[in-house]
This record gives sequence, C-alpha cells and structure tokens, in this order.
Amino acid sequence: MSLELIGITVLWIFLYGYVIVASIDFGAGFFSYYSVITMKKHIIHKIIDRYLSPVWEVTNVFLVFFYIGMVGFFPETARYYGTALLIPGSIAIVLLAVRGAYYAFSNYGSKDNKLYMLLYGATGLLIPATLSTVLTISEGGIITEQNNLISLDWYKLFGSSYTWSVILLSLVSVLYISAMFLSFYAFRAKDHPAFKILRGYALFWSCPTIVASFLVFFTINQQNPDHFQNMLNLGWMFGASLICFVFAVYFLWKQTKLGLAFVFVLLQFAFAFFGYGKAHLPYILFPYITIHENFTNQTMGTALIIAFIAGIVILIPSLYLLMRLFLFDADYVQGRPIKKGD
Repeated sequence: MSLELIGITVLWIFLYGYVIVASIDFGAGFFSYYSVITMKKHIIHKIIDRYLSPVWEVTNVFLVFFYIGMVGFFPETARYYGTALLIPGSIAIVLLAVRGAYYAFSNYGSKDNKLYMLLYGATGLLIPATLSTVLTISEGGIITEQNNLISLDWYKLFGSSYTWSVILLSLVSVLYISAMFLSFYAFRAKDHPAFKILRGYALFWSCPTIVASFLVFFTINQQNPDHFQNMLNLGWMFGASLICFVFAVYFLWKQTKLGLAFVFVLLQFAFAFFGYGKAHLPYILFPYITIHENFTNQTMGTALIIAFIAGIVILIPSLYLLMRLFLFDADYVQGRPIKKGD
C-alpha cells in the first residue's frame, strides 16, 4: 500500500470515529432538549447526563486530528476548502463554541435554564447539517477556480438535490445512532423507564435513516456519475451495511443483545462510510485534488503517518480506560458513587 493510501485511510478512520462519537453527543443534546418540552426530562435526562459528563471533552479530538492530518497530508486542501468553506466553516466553529459554552454555563451553573437547553439541542442538529455540505462540495461542480480565484457557487450548492439528501441523512443518522447507543446505555443501567422512551426514539428514527441513505445513494448519480458507478462496483459493502441495519433494529425490537445491536450499528455505518470513501478515490475534491498528485513530500508523509498511528495507539487505550473506569463502570452506569477500591 502506498503512503498516499495509508495516509487517507488513517484520516478516514479518525473521521469515522468523529462521526460516531459526535453523533451520540449531538443526538443526546437534541433528546435532552426534547425531553424538556415533552415533560420527560425527569425520566431520561439522568442517563444522558451520565453519558456526557465523562466524554464530552473527548469528542472533538477526532475532528482536530482529521483536519490537521488533511492539511498535513494534502496541503492543497487548505487553499481550496479554506476559501470555499470560510462561511459554513465559521458557522460550524461558532456552533461548536456555543455547544461548549453550554457545558460551562449549564452543567456547572444554571442547570434548568431553558435557553441553554434550546441552544444545546439546536446545535446538535445544526452542526452536522453544516459540516455535511462538505460532502456535496467534494463531488465537484460547486467550487470553481478562475485566474487562481476560488469561489463557491451557492446556487448550485443549495439547488442540488444531493445536498439536501446529505443534510437529511446527517440529521436523521445523528438521532438514530445516538438513540441506539442511549437505549443500550439505559438498558445497561437497568433504567427501564428511560430505556422504553429511548428505544422508541431509536425505532422511530431507524426508518428515516435507511430512507435517507437510499436518497443519498441515488441522488449522487446526478452530482457525480463516476462516483455513483464506483459505488455500484462496491455494492457488496452497501449491501453489508443494510444487513447490519436489519440485525441492529431486530435486536432492539426484541430487546435482547443490545450491546451487539450497537456493534451492528457501528458496522452499518463503517461499511457505508468506507464504501463511500473508497468509491470517491482518488479524488478528495473533484476534479482539483487527488491523493496521488497533491500528496505532501515523502519525508513529511512518512512522519505524519508515524505520528498519526502513534496517536491511534494512544487514543484507543485511553478511550478504553475512559469507558472501563467511568462510562461502563457498574456503579457509575446506575448512578451510584464509584467505589474507591474498584
């Protein structure tokens, strides 16, 4: 495998990690606010808060690694995406800042402030919707370059059916992934009232997620026919994703093996995510940036790969310890004080 393929694979792994962890976080924010307006906060808020407390600061680590690596491995992405995404990127940063402020002012200050809860819930949907526009831009036809001047065609961006199908998928998949995990977490905590509600959320959002996935799959043909053909050639990966979806929903419906159900959710999105990425190669931004022509020099590439693999080696055990000592601790998950001797 070439350095280019190793580099983009490592970056895609970090981006996949961010998609999963951030989806749970963003969806939890929406469900937290939704529980307030539906008068169910007393039932599910403790489960959500118990999950978020130890992990919310870890979420953006994946995103930071990805963006640093993207610019490091493929420097031209900074020039193209940096210019074109100035406005949507700035909006996403502001929303992330608002979301971070929630933890400071709500978790450690006024816990019942409805304005903070509204902002928290809204950012959980607005951030993925904003970031998802990058997928449309990467397909080509949206960014133009004339006389070394890069511009973003807003009309083509928001006039594309593919853009709106991607935004729709980003919204419903966030809620689906989050509800599936929180259902498992509530079941693990033996909080049956919370589990009943969260299970209903997960089952409800499962159908829109699969429908939106098919919409993205077919509307991409209008945006980039070559990418669509490559996806058809990798049809087995998307078929495997659909099978994993069926198993995940089946186990949740039967209220059994919920840990395995969430593993199938992870596999569902892994097959679809990596299938999409592989079909998009060699392009990062069609038709301007490819992994072969725009890769950094060999020395820098080798150093970055070593650094990022080392980052994965450190990050994975750290996340395991976080889950083992806090998130899935037998006492913590049920809301009891953690025994010092454990």
